[in-house]
Amino acid sequence: MEIYQLRAFVTAARLGNLTRTAEALHLTQPAITGQIKALEEGLGVTLFERRPGGISLTRSGELLLPEAEQVLNAAGRLQGRARELQGQVAGHLVVGIPTDPESLRLGSTLAWLAEQFPLLEIKTRQGPAEELRDMVVSGLLPTAFYIGTQLPREVVGVALQTLHYRIVGAVRERQALLAADWRELAEMPWIGAAPRHHLHVLLHALFARQGLAPRHVIESDEPSLALSLARSGAGLTLLREDQAMRGSEAGELVIWPHARVSADLGFVHSRAAEHDPAVVAALSAVRRVWHLPAARG
Repeated sequence: MEIYQLRAFVTAARLGNLTRTAEALHLTQPAITGQIKALEEGLGVTLFERRPGGISLTRSGELLLPEAEQVLNAAGRLQGRARELQGQVAGHLVVGIPTDPESLRLGSTLAWLAEQFPLLEIKTRQGPAEELRDMVVSGLLPTAFYIGTQLPREVVGVALQTLHYRIVGAVRERQALLAADWRELAEMPWIGAAPRHHLHVLLHALFARQGLAPRHVIESDEPSLALSLARSGAGLTLLREDQAMRGSEAGELVIWPHARVSADLGFVHSRAAEHDPAVVAALSAVRRVWHLPAARG
């Protein structure tokens, strides 16, 4: 039994899909299948059952999952304790970034970290919120900012702020947009984001509640580009409320008044990295910059 086999098992259990597990662990699906099979053979039990669209834990898998998580957490604590014995917070810290750095107060956070822990090498990784979440769950990424309808249960997180989003379009579309019902709105051209981007998830969940889906004509994960395209009349888009209000006040955008989408912004880390000194330092920086109370215990 190897740590990497346990990581494959725990990640697959959390994600419920071998393809997504392989993507999160940067391996091929046959490699993940092989690792899980080897673990099953070593333990003498079947951990998963295949079902349409994914996998589910067997009863044995459900009983063994907490034990596997404890082993991974213990390994993380061991690594963290070893780093503490070195006397200073050093090494690498990677922070996942799902949106523009300014809205995350990223500059202030990383500046404080760099000043307080000069031996810590800090890197950022840009990506869709759900992809970053999977990487944190799997232990491939120690920390990330996350935007979603709620903070993921599979990771440890601290809530920072509630964000609000509005549907906007070009001023020249004012009459049609303000008169549109949900079905007419869905049939208009949309500037969307990649499937695992938080804007895509929020927008499709909004329309799914009406039994509809927006008609995407352009895909863009860059907020400034989506804003520019919306201003030009290329399509409607979902925009953070502060940006939408500024555009409306400047006479550049029209806000559809019948929907306001809310999402949680949080900072998350993997359970296995809970005692990693670099992660503890990052949490301290985030709490300081966002004026949150210090962690208890």
